Amino acid sequence: MMHDMDLLELLKAALALFAIVDPVGVIPIFLMATHGFTLTQSRAAARIAALTVLGVLTIFAFAGETLLTFFGIRLAAFSVAGGLLLLLLALSMVEAHVSPQRQTQDEAVEAEEKDSVGVVPLGVPLLAGPGAITHVIVAAGALEGHTLQRGLLLLPVGLVALSVWLAFRAAPVIAKRLGKTGIHVVTRLMGLIIAAISIEMIARGLGELFPGLLT
Repeated sequence: MMHDMDLLELLKAALALFAIVDPVGVIPIFLMATHGFTLTQSRAAARIAALTVLGVLTIFAFAGETLLTFFGIRLAAFSVAGGLLLLLLALSMVEAHVSPQRQTQDEAVEAEEKDSVGVVPLGVPLLAGPGAITHVIVAAGALEGHTLQRGLLLLPVGLVALSVWLAFRAAPVIAKRLGKTGIHVVTRLMGLIIAAISIEMIARGLGELFPGLLT
């Protein structure tokens, strides 16, 4: 049976991961990337993007900490680095534009290839980007590393992947209802949430790296 703290960490992981991935905020990019697609092609891209998010984040939920150990990186240091990365992402979201961390110019060009658009740039790095990967690794470490508890991270990862699929399937309707301004408002709100999460990650990591620093 999971402890109350584990349940709390799992809930926090789910909410934070949804804010970081921000499937609603990525809808304008999805519409741009799938411009000229048939309905079948658009739905296929939505499905592939969701599966890419599920696969990438699942891998890092189980193997992320092992990779850190291999490279000799402490989780606390990764938490600080990830927090700084998230903060940069949050600042770009508050300004309602796509961060270079999520999509470079070259990756935007690759969106023209219909066969791979669901994987790159939509799946990686727009959705399952550095911010989401960092958060999954840190969340896995916070769950004490037990296989069962770490496996429970598949719940928020799966829910986020499902939300991506649903958001992209409904992209034309959502974009019409919210409008460009509405989507920008959602993106800015998510940016504020991510900024707060990033500060918490940095503070926690610094506290572990330098005991007594923040007391």
